[in-house]
Parts: sequence; C-alpha cells; structure tokens
Amino acid sequence: MAAAKPRSIWNGWVSWGTVNVPVKLFSATQSQGVSFNQLHAKDGARIKQKRMNPRTGKEVPYKQIVRGYEVSPDKWIVLTKEDAQAAEGTRAKVVDIEEFVPAAEIDPVFYDHPYYVGPQDGGEHAYEVVRKALEKSGRVGVGRFVLRSKEQLVALRALDGVMGLFTLRFADELIDPGSVDYEEAQKSPGAKEVDMAAKLVDALAGEFKPEKYHDTYSEAVMKIIEAKAKGEEIDIPKVEEAESPDDLMAALEASLSGAGKS
Repeated sequence: MAAAKPRSIWNGWVSWGTVNVPVKLFSATQSQGVSFNQLHAKDGARIKQKRMNPRTGKEVPYKQIVRGYEVSPDKWIVLTKEDAQAAEGTRAKVVDIEEFVPAAEIDPVFYDHPYYVGPQDGGEHAYEVVRKALEKSGRVGVGRFVLRSKEQLVALRALDGVMGLFTLRFADELIDPGSVDYEEAQKSPGAKEVDMAAKLVDALAGEFKPEKYHDTYSEAVMKIIEAKAKGEEIDIPKVEEAESPDDLMAALEASLSGAGKS
C-alpha cells in the first residue's frame, strides 16, 4: 500500500519587492518515538482528560472555550477568532521576505521547526526560479509570517531540489550563554592539550549522513514491551558513570591511539 502524500498545512505567498510566488507549506518532520497512554494502575483503565470549570465542577464543551489574557488579578480580556485575524493584518497569507543573508551567518541555535515549501498550481515556474536563485547565491531569505495565530520569524532556503522554510527563534527568546552558572577552570588549557584534542577531533572527522543515526532508545523500549508481553522478566542494567581522568593528556593520547586503530 503506497504511503499517503503529505497534505499542505498552509497556502499563501512568498513575497519580496514585487515578486510574489504562490506556495504551499508542508511539515518536514514526523514523530517516530514510542507513544504511551495513561492508565489507572489498579485496573488498567485508560485515563481521559476533561476540561472542567473549577467554579461549577462541571465539564465544559470545547465549543464553549475561549482564549483569555489576564491583564490584572482575575481580570481577563477574551480574544475571539476575529480579534486574532485583526492582529494578523492584511498580510496574513504572505511570507514577507525582508532581506537575504549568507546561510553561514545564522547560528543553528536560532533554528526551530522545519517545513517544506512547494508551489501552488500555476506557480511552478516562479517557484523554480526563486529556488535556483537561492541555491546559486548561497543566501537565505529572512522574513516573517503568521502561522497558527503566532508571528513566526523564518528563513527560506534552497534544499535538495526543493525549498525549505525554517521557523527561527527571536533573539529575546534565547538565554544568554554568559548567564549559565558553572565553575570556571582554575587554569587555562595548555597548548599541547588543545592540540591533542584537535587531533582527536580530526581523527574522528567524517561526513554527516543522517541515515546512519536512528532512535536506539525507542528500539530498546519496544524490545522491553515485547518481552513483557511474553511474560519475560526485565533485567535492569547498572548505569555506568563516566569519570573525569586524573591525567587529561594521557586520556587524550589513549583516545587518539584508539581512534587511529579503529
């Protein structure tokens, strides 16, 4: 049975200057982890979540639920769908590209969620022109649009035969790395230690091939589930803890020797 084609989650335009390209947006990821349900430990009944009114103790139908923002203690402003549409403005269906920057200038910490971009019917030619232009320039289009009632900062870039749209985190959403609390080294690393560590990095150098990596934890969970389904006992392994080496140079040399042999 053939796999179902992904459905677009948003239709609109990619726009800058007087260029407007009709596009569709598709999710670029899918969850492959093991999914669990909550059960009652005593009888195994599946737990159901209910939306309850704490004042009346009664369940509230979904159609009676609205979004509210607390402006002061116990004072709420309700936002309707129409209010949200007003906030989106006249460009609600447009990815507005504001500038084009070198791809290498965007630190990976800013990237959030990936999407694929495809052309709408009739927009295939314009789409391909833009894709090839991005590919040739090595630049990324940075702009913004509204998705699911939230403004998204985005990066439009050429991928392998398609265009990708990546949501980006705003600068004020990132925690300053300087605020991370840890004990600083009492002495600066020696040049020999740094050189040796760099050699170890070079010894393990390779090309990133994503198909090499898979979720070994989920595989282990499924093996345990299958074993329990057969009534088998589960052995709990002792967790190994890594120890800091007393002699870092010796540890680096040993690692480098082992990497060379492998």
